[in-house]
Amino acid sequence: MTLFRYPEDRIPVLLFASVFALDLSVYFLANNWWLPILWFGLWIIPKGWISSWNHHHQHLTMFKHALPNRLLEIVFGFQTGVTSHAWFLHHVVGHHRNYLDQEKDESTWKRADGTTMGELEYSLKTALTAYPRALKVGLEHPQHRKALRVFVSMALLHVVLLGALFWHNWYNALFVFLLPMAVSLYVTAWATYFHHVGLETKDHNEASYNILHKGYNLMTGNLGFHTAHHSKHGLHWSKLPELHAQLARHIPANLYREPGIPFVWSGSEAKLELTPEQVDALAATAAAPKRAAA
Repeated sequence: MTLFRYPEDRIPVLLFASVFALDLSVYFLANNWWLPILWFGLWIIPKGWISSWNHHHQHLTMFKHALPNRLLEIVFGFQTGVTSHAWFLHHVVGHHRNYLDQEKDESTWKRADGTTMGELEYSLKTALTAYPRALKVGLEHPQHRKALRVFVSMALLHVVLLGALFWHNWYNALFVFLLPMAVSLYVTAWATYFHHVGLETKDHNEASYNILHKGYNLMTGNLGFHTAHHSKHGLHWSKLPELHAQLARHIPANLYREPGIPFVWSGSEAKLELTPEQVDALAATAAAPKRAAA
């Protein structure tokens, strides 16, 4: 019997657990003012990447059983600022259902007057309203009351654990846990701005920007294949490149972007347009359908 739904999740989970062990080591062992601050700064971007994996986990849990999933979500909560089932309610039940309608989208990029928000406005609003919107979605969908109970109970558990960490050493808790949680939530919201901004359509193939950069997709679990992700949001992250290849000829060639820092420093998040040859090359990577046995 295996604990994991997919073997591809084993190494990422080991890495997340290792990072959390390092966080705890710095928290308990650092006895000067500068190491917690240095640790906080070094991990801002990597914990933003971990947020992508938390996102994947809340679409399709990495373990087959509840207990290891809840334990992993405690780790994710302290690393990313997004606790258990927060993304499930806000993002899976909310955003994925409503992202084609900016009047309903939990991650709307439009203001009430119909104009487009800027990056800072969108990022702050999405981050600051993430938990109230998750709670609202849970209350509005009775079929997800179990998820709502888990969300509330696990959020309260994080508050209790964080309180204990502050009681033991408030300075280290601030820079090793609380500030990284807040910044990771903001960075996650900022990154989502570039997924859909300005794309007003009812066609799933025309509603997302995609990133093909190999390094970006390695660190984010193929989050760059965003059209594929929205086309089949319960699909495991390892399967997204294949689905994108199948959809390549249906995705407009101008719905691509460069990744952000640190993958691209000049022109990060810039829009790209693929050539017909590039689109054909992507489509050619799709696996040929298997023939039925004779």
